[in-house]
Amino acid sequence: MTSTYRLGDEHLPSPFKSADNASLRGQTLYVRATKLRLSFAVLAAILATMTLQIGGTWDLAGLCVALAFIATLLTEVWLLVAKPERAWYDGRAFAESIKTLSWRYAAAAKPFSLQAPDFENERHFIAEVGKIISEAPSDSIAITAPVHITERMQEIRQSPLSVRRSVYLEFRINDQLKWYAGKADFNRSWAARWRVILIVIEGAGITAAILKAGGVIPFDLPGILAALLGAGSAWFAVRQHESLGRAYSFAANDLSIVHARLQSIDSDDDWEREAADAEEAISREHTMWRASRGVA
Repeated sequence: MTSTYRLGDEHLPSPFKSADNASLRGQTLYVRATKLRLSFAVLAAILATMTLQIGGTWDLAGLCVALAFIATLLTEVWLLVAKPERAWYDGRAFAESIKTLSWRYAAAAKPFSLQAPDFENERHFIAEVGKIISEAPSDSIAITAPVHITERMQEIRQSPLSVRRSVYLEFRINDQLKWYAGKADFNRSWAARWRVILIVIEGAGITAAILKAGGVIPFDLPGILAALLGAGSAWFAVRQHESLGRAYSFAANDLSIVHARLQSIDSDDDWEREAADAEEAISREHTMWRASRGVA
């Protein structure tokens, strides 16, 4: 029965979708541009080991190195000007703020108490969303649709506590818990892989340096490996697998405790308070994520 009342992203107010799309677009552009910048830097290091004379004067390989550096510079300038990571972070913060307000309203958690008249709660909800919109940067998030409380949110809110509790536990707490647990496993796995990759590159660099010193390798393989190591280390720092793995594990453990606590609540007054505390916990984890990205 609770599946009938599932509150998915498609059931949230339209500003959520605008912010979510802006965040996903910003993330995609930032990640792609970062990959491109690091790839051009490695390419420049590889080309720098080559020589291809043209007409006895110009070195074509050297010109290609210059082009690779120009491409790296242009990508860096674009990242500096366009700031796609800003749309990523701000859009995610905006979307999560809309989502937590929507769940508070639908679950009848504070500050949207069932004891207050419906029109007051609706007016308060729209005012809170309006406040979030007014604080959103207009250059990265464009809201083109009016704010409204969706039909699914109203259906859940008007349901008995037993239904609201089941829906909230299944589609909010459980969904978040599974997401955090999955992301924790993913990031721990990739952190271990990248550590091995960087160690292998470092070992290969030591070997290549010794062989080059002994005249076995005629070209600058150590320089190429050094560039690869730098690019790999930079990518590892961008993805933050280790810190995110720990943060997501902590969030999953926190939400498992929240889930256990919410299961035993059987009064609306207690539910209003405890569900609001649960949303605070979820919001706190997202705030930690933003802080880890260097966003105030």
